[in-house]
Amino acid sequence: MHEKRIEIRWRDMDAFGHVNNAVFLTYLEEVRDEWLELALGDAGDAWDFVLVHVGIDYRRQLQQSDDEVVARCRVERLGRSSIHTREELLTVSGVLAAQAESVLVARDRATGRARAISKRRRMPPESSEGNRSRVCSNSTKRSDSRTRRSISSS
Repeated sequence: MHEKRIEIRWRDMDAFGHVNNAVFLTYLEEVRDEWLELALGDAGDAWDFVLVHVGIDYRRQLQQSDDEVVARCRVERLGRSSIHTREELLTVSGVLAAQAESVLVARDRATGRARAISKRRRMPPESSEGNRSRVCSNSTKRSDSRTRRSISSS
């Protein structure tokens, strides 16, 4: 499991005084992208994958007074061209704020279509992370959401 602490920023707040629901997805994206970069190492580029599905269940609001959120990502299943993940957002004290599942698909840059994940890149869930207990602090290079385009899954 990959874990990352993310500072709750003033811009994350909405008019109701809590973190906007769309920002939860940004937090999940930050931990997912960081995990993918670490998992691939020198074997590839995280931009060779696109997000094709995300489902989220909100369990608790987050507020500025929470200061930080703990985002977690782990591999649930590897498919021929896809990676299924389970993700969580928690308060620093461990209270669950949201649970999510995502599907990333490997894409061929030239065609924009799904492609098989090479056997070299395939690894058992969790072993791809090297150090399972790795904890990373907030990274400003990931503070803004990346735009992902859906691809055809032919």
